[in-house]
Amino acid sequence: MRAAVLHHPEPMSENPLVLEERGVPEPGLGEVLLRVEACGVCRTDLHITMGELKPLRDEVIPGHQIVGRVAALGDGIAAGLPTLGERVGVSWMGGVDGTCLLCRKGMENLCDHPVFTGYTVNGGYAEYAVARADFVAPLPEEPKAEELAPLLCAGIIGFRSLRVAGVEHGDRVGLFGFGSSAHLAIEVLKAWNCEVYVATRGESHRQMARELGATWVGDALDRPPELVDCAVTFAPSGDVVLAALAALRKGGVVAINAIHLDRMPQFDYDSLLWGERQLRSVANMTREDAKDFLKVAQEIGIRPKTTLFPLEEVNAALNAVYQETIDGAAVVMC
Repeated sequence: MRAAVLHHPEPMSENPLVLEERGVPEPGLGEVLLRVEACGVCRTDLHITMGELKPLRDEVIPGHQIVGRVAALGDGIAAGLPTLGERVGVSWMGGVDGTCLLCRKGMENLCDHPVFTGYTVNGGYAEYAVARADFVAPLPEEPKAEELAPLLCAGIIGFRSLRVAGVEHGDRVGLFGFGSSAHLAIEVLKAWNCEVYVATRGESHRQMARELGATWVGDALDRPPELVDCAVTFAPSGDVVLAALAALRKGGVVAINAIHLDRMPQFDYDSLLWGERQLRSVANMTREDAKDFLKVAQEIGIRPKTTLFPLEEVNAALNAVYQETIDGAAVVMC
């Protein structure tokens, strides 16, 4: 098979991945082999390829928004789990130990010994990938693979972010940053009859927010005309977190949807956090989040805006996400 492999993460490298010929992996106990159809590009992939997340392997195949067909079954696949030929999806959370305190408390997204697709195990920038059978999600035959791929991390983590922020139907919600995750979250918010206030850099992103029904749209650090009940930040910037806090009513929550922040500036407690305002980080997702979001996405007919790249142009896809030269999601077709 062909696979895009990361050997040496480098800051600002334009070509971090090397396309190589590799043997097709074999599924182990409780695993399935997938013939990859498409794999979405996530900003977390940038943190991995740029070394902002500490490398945990000598080499790795990144990519964790995988749509594929089950091509082979390992031993020990329980009844009701994937069958040969079934279309399934794989996300960032590739497995948990199931025994640690947090798993036992139903918080598997915070597991002490997690498996991360495309980081601690090989991911989907390849023609085949192996995944734990109990961590793949069944997917419908429609829509196309490239429209399903962005749902598997950008969509699920955006949905979890709304939950962490405590969004209720009819709320005023601020979205700070408007890339692949936020442009899916706004679809859910509109279905929930929320007013959505979007602050983001880049006129093309602002225009997309308007087209998707935002109540108000401004620049990245602009303050919305109304205080919001809750907010989610999607940009990996501490300045954006403070902008969201400045727009928040008393008692509201800002959920930080970022696995890495450039920095967290000093800020004035009295004006920005006092009044029982809360800052919460969003960490990974659970299988329940995936199940619930994919159900909502199908019910309301979410169709992500995508730009497609062949596997041999995976570095161009990463650069497009880094440079923010595309709207919506980048998807690698394998």
